[in-house]
Amino acid sequence: MASAGPMIPSGPAQGAAPRDSLSVYGSTEKLNPSAVNRILMEFLKYFGRAFFVFYPVYLTGYMGLSISWVLLCMVMVTWWKKNRQWKDSRIGTAIDFVDNETQVVNKELKSSLQMASWVHFPDVEKVTWLNKVLEQAWPFFGMYMEKLLKENIQPAVRLSSPALKTFTFTKVHFGHIPLTITGMRAFTHEVDQREVVLDMNICYDGDVDIDAEVKPPITAGVKGLKLAGMIRVILEPLIGQAPLVGGVTFFFIRRPTLEINWTGMTNLLDTPAFSSLSEETIMDIIASMMVLPNRMCIPLIDQVKVDQMRFPLPRGVVRVHLLGARDLVAKDTYMLGLVKGKSDPYATLRVGNRHFKSKTVKENLHPTWNEVHEFVVHEAPGQELEVDLFDEDTDKDDFIGKYHLDLGEVKREKQMDQWFPLDGVQTGEVHLKLQWFSLQTDPNLETESADGFACAMLSVYLDNASNLPKDHKEIAEHKKHGKHSNEARLTKKNAGPNSYVEFSVDKDVQKSKVVFASKDPVWEEGFTFFVHSVKTQQLSIQIKEHEKKSQLGVLNIPLSRLINTSNMALDQLFQLERSGTNSQIKLKATLRILSLEKPPPKIILNPPPHVRKQGPQTNPGVNASESTPTFPTSSSQALSSNTQASSPSQSADFQNGSNMNYLNHRRGSFLASETHKSPSSPSNMRRYDSHSLLSENSIASSRFDLSDGASYPEAIRKHQGSFGEINLSVRYATLRNKLIIMVNSCRNLFPCSENGTDSYIRLYLLPDQTWRHRKKTHVKKRTVNPFFNDKFEFDVSLEEAKTRKLDVSVKNNKMLFSRERKDIGMVLIDLAQMNLINGDTQWYELTLPGLKKTS
Repeated sequence: MASAGPMIPSGPAQGAAPRDSLSVYGSTEKLNPSAVNRILMEFLKYFGRAFFVFYPVYLTGYMGLSISWVLLCMVMVTWWKKNRQWKDSRIGTAIDFVDNETQVVNKELKSSLQMASWVHFPDVEKVTWLNKVLEQAWPFFGMYMEKLLKENIQPAVRLSSPALKTFTFTKVHFGHIPLTITGMRAFTHEVDQREVVLDMNICYDGDVDIDAEVKPPITAGVKGLKLAGMIRVILEPLIGQAPLVGGVTFFFIRRPTLEINWTGMTNLLDTPAFSSLSEETIMDIIASMMVLPNRMCIPLIDQVKVDQMRFPLPRGVVRVHLLGARDLVAKDTYMLGLVKGKSDPYATLRVGNRHFKSKTVKENLHPTWNEVHEFVVHEAPGQELEVDLFDEDTDKDDFIGKYHLDLGEVKREKQMDQWFPLDGVQTGEVHLKLQWFSLQTDPNLETESADGFACAMLSVYLDNASNLPKDHKEIAEHKKHGKHSNEARLTKKNAGPNSYVEFSVDKDVQKSKVVFASKDPVWEEGFTFFVHSVKTQQLSIQIKEHEKKSQLGVLNIPLSRLINTSNMALDQLFQLERSGTNSQIKLKATLRILSLEKPPPKIILNPPPHVRKQGPQTNPGVNASESTPTFPTSSSQALSSNTQASSPSQSADFQNGSNMNYLNHRRGSFLASETHKSPSSPSNMRRYDSHSLLSENSIASSRFDLSDGASYPEAIRKHQGSFGEINLSVRYATLRNKLIIMVNSCRNLFPCSENGTDSYIRLYLLPDQTWRHRKKTHVKKRTVNPFFNDKFEFDVSLEEAKTRKLDVSVKNNKMLFSRERKDIGMVLIDLAQMNLINGDTQWYELTLPGLKKTS
């Protein structure tokens, strides 16, 4: 269930004076000379393009020429442009193939061979033995399905409509190709000790052959079926007696993919106009049975409660703030593609079978939505938040990006507020703020939100009803003659009603499935509602007849009644109002208070070993090892994401001032040689160079602050936590003899302002440190999780590349004082320890080893 409401912007950035900022593309930028120049250049480009397009039209009319010349020129220009794009695409594809030969081949193999998931994920196991069991048992599975279709499904179809009274399955054969499990992952440590959770990737491409006779001579059938998805199997509870497992629950976490080959009259559904409609309808039926929150349950012992297996309480609630997007792809074009426009973006959010659509922002590549949606999470990890962006058009909406986020990550982080890069497109990011709410039973935690957000969640499990009247006339008859329902059943043998249940909490209305021809219907379904006021809202229940929509019974339960009950739950039979004299409904209603989880405390990483900070005045008689800060150099392993702390013995040596042994071990470092000299003074110390004058023999000059002339900003000096991570891909293209560095992204950078950080990446391939060898990415503004995706090439041989080191520095582009250091994180990578031919992609921990910590 979800709710939506407006977002109220807050923060100091919203209160900026108009004279200090300029609105460009829906964002706020400072009115500086560079921004003015960029706007003027964009205006001149737009004016020049418009002049180039419309001046020939004017000239043609002025000279009295036919309009055919204009159309001919437009056709020729369009043909030239399309042909040029086709050639550029071919050349680009060839170059990309040469640069990324291994990746392209692997990608094509994955798509063509449909490799199993255990090939790509080490924690997914290959289960050949289980596939052999399925192959052996498949004929008996076909016999079971034939019996199920003819004895259960066929009568239900006949009762669903008078036109299907003669519906009959004439042939049921599930073929000789069994279901295949391409990989299985077992969860044991992440879950409760009394359960086992299995995630199985299934794939079925079978030769199923099913024929049915709807009404002579109309026939229908299916010949061929493709089904793929991930199904979760939960074995719980584990017990100390045979069969060791109390029950089995299985369901699809996400909607599977389905393709059907129809035969007979239903072959019409294979046409493009109806194929998506038919498969979507069947997927809705599958989702109502086996896609979360719906589950299929098989109890193995009598002591297991089916309602707890079929519909357990959710894991929690996630509140999604859809704030906006930026740098979206422009899909709208004019004049046969000569003039590029913008897009009319909107977003769709889906968790399980719940999905919502945002408003459409017209002609904007940087839209702002400020919408809030709330979703109930039944499985985390497992369930995903699916965000898809589209460009709204009159005919068919264009896809402009997507992003899927595992809600287990939100449960772990508790709160997330960042820009997420869109997949499937070249550019684009979506801004999401996510909050995790746990479910509590303490009434004191209830706080009603002034913004219209939910304060509690109501879970309802609908079990069954008994002694329902056939229709409203039977209710009136019972009231008039006072007959008991059992007497009425004996005196008048009528079939039961086709009934369903309608639940509502204010404007939120949900309906159950329809049970046909039964006075004692069994539904066994679960529903969830968001509650905004426990004291005033109530749960309204109406049992209705399917065709006439007339009421067969009514029940109202005030939610305040649940507050005073044990465990905030009611599980009993309720007498129906405006119904039969003995008409009852059995359900379980559970109320839970939403409690916002606070994010876990940040882990403070131990700084690199160093001696105590030099005081403001250095005594000339003090030993150089005590007066000069000394830092060990590190290899790429020490600077990677798997950074290990220094050994306790080394730390103790540095704290005691006896660091000579360590420095002797690091003979090649600049600091080791400097320690043996006399006490340093500002005149003989090497000054910091902001452009990293590194060399093979002095790898500390750009990584450590060796002078007071170029200090870090105060906020960085006081920072005690991590400075973030950077994701790099390093490989060597043997056909082109080039070293290729891909700067992918960063995460959790140090925020230099309230709006984030304007960051860019600087690279040197040591020992080359001139401006000609300097590589630099573009600037990503106002984010601590920038996505760069920039590629750099170095003309070096493979043998030479293995002797080089890569100096990477993350810098802040916007500094208040020019004398302050721009670095907010560094890493030094030794290429000799990498397999450059196969390539390597990993996260590296950013550090500032030369940072002088305050006491």
